[in-house]
Amino acid sequence: MEFLIFGAGQMAQAVGFDLVRQPDVERVYVVDNQLRQLRRLQRFLNSSKIRPVHIPATAPELKELLARCQAAISCIPYNYNLRLTRMAIAAGTNFCDLGGNNTVVRRQLALDRKARTAGCTVIPDCGLAPGMTNILVADAVSRLDRTETVRIRVGGLPVKPQPPLFYKLVFSAQGLLNEYAEPCLVLRSGKIQRVKALTEPETVIFPPPFGRLEAFHTSGGASTLPETFQRKIRELDYKTIRYPGHRLMFELIMKSAVGNWRRLPRAELACALEKVLGWETDDVVLLRIEVTGIKNGSRRLLRYQLIDYADKKTGLTAMMRTTGFSAAIVSLMLARKQIPVCGAQPGEKAVPAGRFIAELRHRGLNLTIRSVKL
Repeated sequence: MEFLIFGAGQMAQAVGFDLVRQPDVERVYVVDNQLRQLRRLQRFLNSSKIRPVHIPATAPELKELLARCQAAISCIPYNYNLRLTRMAIAAGTNFCDLGGNNTVVRRQLALDRKARTAGCTVIPDCGLAPGMTNILVADAVSRLDRTETVRIRVGGLPVKPQPPLFYKLVFSAQGLLNEYAEPCLVLRSGKIQRVKALTEPETVIFPPPFGRLEAFHTSGGASTLPETFQRKIRELDYKTIRYPGHRLMFELIMKSAVGNWRRLPRAELACALEKVLGWETDDVVLLRIEVTGIKNGSRRLLRYQLIDYADKKTGLTAMMRTTGFSAAIVSLMLARKQIPVCGAQPGEKAVPAGRFIAELRHRGLNLTIRSVKL
């Protein structure tokens, strides 16, 4: 099988790391217009299966290469994903991405009929959150006779936080700004509502050494879940986990530095954030999904939990592992024809959850699932 990865950054490295270790993968083409990034990825992966392609991701001449591949994965910013989706459909190639922006995803899913006609499958939002979390929620819903509430809490954090923000970048600054600035979709009384990002903070507690943390609304994490489960689930929301004090300090610093930061160009803000925050390699990903509902006449709580650290042996950060492995698993399932749908569909509808969870565990992601009677 042959695959194409758009981008050669950290998440692309993680996707490539997983793909080249599969016996049935022959070649992985990596497309990026930055030669330095391509060379860095080649050195990191050190695999004869990698074929670097030094060309812009949206170059028309990529259509022939796309058509040769069983699946393509976008690991570049979300604003490219709609155009890449159209390119993949034109080539008849399965496609998935890391997503994160609700507007872009809706436009991708609107291409369902075209993807069906082309005989390919498009699944946006296949990273950690959205992505893994959507599939886990679908798994939880399938285990209950009736689902009442869904609470999704996820965060990528430095293991050793430093003031004033107690945070370092573990994925793109542009993606972080999208999460902190765009409106958030939730379900309340079974209806879709919009709430502001960075609002409704709450305390969450994880095992030592983390203890008390804060969580608040951020955009994109729930993705299509509110639309998929409206009128089926009473309450559903997604909140990002941070160390205590991060939310208020972020607002204070951004307002004092640039005034109304939500209205400034994202590219400028992203550059400023990269300078202020820096990047983190010693990170941890915390994930907890709690779902309540009825099973055989009894109220149950299902808790999905994952705590994953950077792997110093492989050089993969926790965010690379959880995001990149999730996307790689979906792309492999697409290429192996293990996803029995055609067209443009969200992950919670398309991806068989049982197989996906088994693949996560096979890669050393120690997801636990507990069921408790309430």
